[in-house]
Amino acid sequence: MDSLQAARYPFLKEAAQFAEENSADIESLITSPSYAGARKRGLERVLSAISQYKVSDVPLIQEYDRLMEVLSYPYARMIVSCVNDRFLTKRYALAEASRMNDLLTNDRGHVAVAEELEVGSTADTDGTVSMHFSDYLRFSHVMKAVEWKLINTDIRNGFVRLSPDKFGRLLQNALQERIESELPLDIPDEFRKALRNDTDHVGMILAETKNRLSPTGGEGMNPDYLPPCMKAILASAQNGVNLSHSARFALVSYLNALGLSYDQIISLFAQSPDFDESKSSYQIKHITGEERGRDGYTPPECATMKTNGICFDPDNLCAKINHPLSYYRVKSGRTERQ
Repeated sequence: MDSLQAARYPFLKEAAQFAEENSADIESLITSPSYAGARKRGLERVLSAISQYKVSDVPLIQEYDRLMEVLSYPYARMIVSCVNDRFLTKRYALAEASRMNDLLTNDRGHVAVAEELEVGSTADTDGTVSMHFSDYLRFSHVMKAVEWKLINTDIRNGFVRLSPDKFGRLLQNALQERIESELPLDIPDEFRKALRNDTDHVGMILAETKNRLSPTGGEGMNPDYLPPCMKAILASAQNGVNLSHSARFALVSYLNALGLSYDQIISLFAQSPDFDESKSSYQIKHITGEERGRDGYTPPECATMKTNGICFDPDNLCAKINHPLSYYRVKSGRTERQ
């Protein structure tokens, strides 16, 4: 058993085996003074994910330190599950996956990680890694850079040849996807009570972070800061103009990103003379994610707004930004404060 590898990659089966060999179980992890270090480290994993987008490193010299590191992973996952916030879940998954990618850069543990994540690959004699193009597309579709397009890769007989660094980046996407799909866990009520102090603390930090990152700073929407396109679409909606699908999507997703609730958004549409509550309710809940129990859709960029013909009356500030949310931040002065 390689305890160092188990501690560095606590999502591996080896990590669970390492914990089992040391007679560590979930109930003891939550309640026993012997595992206070693991609980503290688990909380740190979540907090650093919120503040730094990445899980911080700790020394792993002693076997005890390695055991605490392994156990901190399930404890962190329980905290995230109890808070049950999509923003936190996605941020935590990204943080764990980013840390794994950094570790792979130094110790080249790609094979064990790829096997755990069920990513088929083979190591070539020249140091490159080959993976089937279908797996490549699955884990690279979120990458926007031109270099990640399949047409720009070295593909032979259906297999894409990659440098270890690029392969590690795809494994990061694979781990992030897995963690997001696994959470939230079903946490028993007695465990939730034991975790209450840590989950309350995380919830408070999370709320502060969301307010800080929000274009409105948690202060509510100020119509004076809206970009011309959104002002025009909102005015059309309130005047009973039948909005195109792209315009309705842009407006609702934008208002949702500003932090407006479902009730606040639908109240704006309710000012229209021919307001249809049932139809509007369905559309709004779908776009904001409330109907699907997921995050809302991201508002379109300025380039997409132009393509869809809904970029109206651009002003001088519009020429300097590439997203309507950036317009709000600049106009409100939040860019400078951040």
